Parts: sequence; C-alpha cells; structure tokens
Amino acid sequence: MSGNTIRRRMGFALVCLLSASQPLVSEERDPRYDLVNLSAQASSEVENDTLIAVLYAQKEGDDLAPLTGSVNRLVAQGIDEAKRSKGVKVQTLDYLTSPIYQQQRLSGWRVRQSIRLESLQSDKLSELLSKLQSSLALESVSYAISPARRRQVEDSLTQQAIDAFRRRAELITHQLGRSQYRLVEMTVQTSGQPVQPLRMRASMMAMERASAAPTLEAGSRTVQVGITGSIELQVH
Repeated sequence: MSGNTIRRRMGFALVCLLSASQPLVSEERDPRYDLVNLSAQASSEVENDTLIAVLYAQKEGDDLAPLTGSVNRLVAQGIDEAKRSKGVKVQTLDYLTSPIYQQQRLSGWRVRQSIRLESLQSDKLSELLSKLQSSLALESVSYAISPARRRQVEDSLTQQAIDAFRRRAELITHQLGRSQYRLVEMTVQTSGQPVQPLRMRASMMAMERASAAPTLEAGSRTVQVGITGSIELQVH
C-alpha cells in the first residue's frame, strides 16, 4: 500500500471521528426576542435643609507681612467664633496673595482668605453671620439638601421609578401581544436642580460693629430619579 493511500485513509477516519463527536442539532430553535428601549422617572419637591455661607477677610497695602498677619488674625477670630456655635461646621478655603499693579508697576499687595460655614440650623447660622460681619465680608449664601436627606429621598424615588419602569414594560409586553419580557439592562440616574449661591456685594466687607444678617428663605428644589433600560419581548 502506497504512502498516499495510507494518508488518505487516515484523513477520512479523522473526518468521521470529528463528525461523530459533534452534538446533534436540535430541530427546536430558541425563542426569538424583540428589543425595546424604554424609560421611567420619579420626582419630588424637597425642602432645602442646609444653609451654607462663605465669608472672607481681605487686606491691601504696600507691606505684605502686616497684611498676612491681619488677615490671619481676622480669619482665626472668625473660626473661633464659629466653633463656639454648636451645630455649625467651619472649613477654611482658599488663601490668596496677589500683587497689585498700576501702570505696569508693582504698587502693593492683596491678601485674602475665605471660610465656609454650614449648618442644619439656619437661625443659628444667621445669628452667627450677624456677629462675624463686624470683621469679615459675606461673599455668598446658599441652601442645599443635606446628604442624609438626599439619600432618603433618592431611595424612595428609586423604588417609585423602578415600579413605573416595570409597569411600563408590562404594558408594552401586553399591548404588543407578547407573552413575557426579560430585562436586558438598566441605568439609574439621579439629579437635583442646583441652587446658585447668592453673591454679596464687595462693599459688605464689614467695618461697622452692628451688622444685620441677610434675610434668608430656604426654598426647595426638585430631585429626580430617572431609569433607562432595555427589555426583550418573547415572540413565541
């Protein structure tokens, strides 16, 4: 027997072996699905419960050393006063030292530092602001929703949005005459309309001892949870 004949027989045997190892293809096909994209939302008007205020000390002059010392002293006094008010969080912000030029020549320096105050008790923080404005300028005030309150609202809205998504998916399945659906993917997004801080005039850098706190109204904002997703509808 020639070598070519042996190789042909071996190749035929290998093909038969591979064919025998393949599983039998079922005559029944898997159910086919149609893909549908849909969305649902839930929203709520939530009262702002956190008051935020930013104050600053700023000095200008020829000699940098006394300027920084004065600003540091004013900010330190403001921090001490804030720490004595229970329920008020205080945080130092940016510290800026910048040159002042006149006719392209250095004429002096400007030193500025800011602090941020935050409290769930707006009346207490408002009272504190009236004290601090004797030495610090009020840059901005704003209201926000506290993290704990936001999480509570978002959890509730997420449940509502998922229920709305499920009802819509069941409605679409029924209206299109399908027997059932399968969830393919889902994305949950939250949003809340931001509140722009109320900017104060630079002239509010307090020089007088008796300063009144600004009139404040907490207001509310809309918190929304949106769900987008895809479902597959069984055809048969």
